Amino acid sequence: MGEVAPVVDGGIHPLVDSLAERIRLCRHALPDLAPLAIDPELEAISGSLDGDALFIRNEVHRCRGLRKLHLETARLGAGLQILHCVFFPDPRHDLPVFGADIVAGKAGVSAAIVDLSPVGETLPESIAAALAGRERPAFAQVRDLPPWGSIFSPHVLFVRPESEAEEKGFVEEVATFLGVLATAAAASPSQAHDDPATVARWRGQLRYCKQQKQNDKTRRVLEKAFNPQWADRYIEDLLFDDPPVPGATA
Repeated sequence: MGEVAPVVDGGIHPLVDSLAERIRLCRHALPDLAPLAIDPELEAISGSLDGDALFIRNEVHRCRGLRKLHLETARLGAGLQILHCVFFPDPRHDLPVFGADIVAGKAGVSAAIVDLSPVGETLPESIAAALAGRERPAFAQVRDLPPWGSIFSPHVLFVRPESEAEEKGFVEEVATFLGVLATAAAASPSQAHDDPATVARWRGQLRYCKQQKQNDKTRRVLEKAFNPQWADRYIEDLLFDDPPVPGATA
């Protein structure tokens, strides 16, 4: 097994860069992909934290069956780098939430997670079957989920990659999850906005966003780098915005 690649000072960790590019590639396989308008102030963000420059880049799209596809890459100084990606479903479609995150520093990747998270009690049967039937690479360090991690599916992968081979294995896992989602999105029928199943999925997505907002680490970093009001806006309007009430918006 190869060693974990080091971070080049001022650069992006190889896993953050390779995963971002893979997500962009997989994103193009989603049906009817289109960009979403984003406030220019939130597209490219610069700040400072403890004397280190903080830079955040956001990309936002939509596609058939998914109301928002969000990819964020962030860098703090020459050390900490973060990739955060969440694809939120349109509640009219029986689709899960896709999420992937990486936290990397000079010592390597401390956390890498990917999941297709249900907005109901369980994942749609076809998606659960596809994930259960995949070949899973082995990882030496599997991490425990956070206390608010009840939103994740039984197929969630949360690891600390120990080698370049494990980092590549994680990228392939993310691509597999996105392939399953793309197949499901292309075949997913749209239900009425007032269908009980649509309303139930909307409530489930509200719960998902509420649970994610319990991650105080994100809020503390943003508050320190900017201010509490800006942090609230960023989290509430971009990171984990509540899904619109079905039928309330086009």
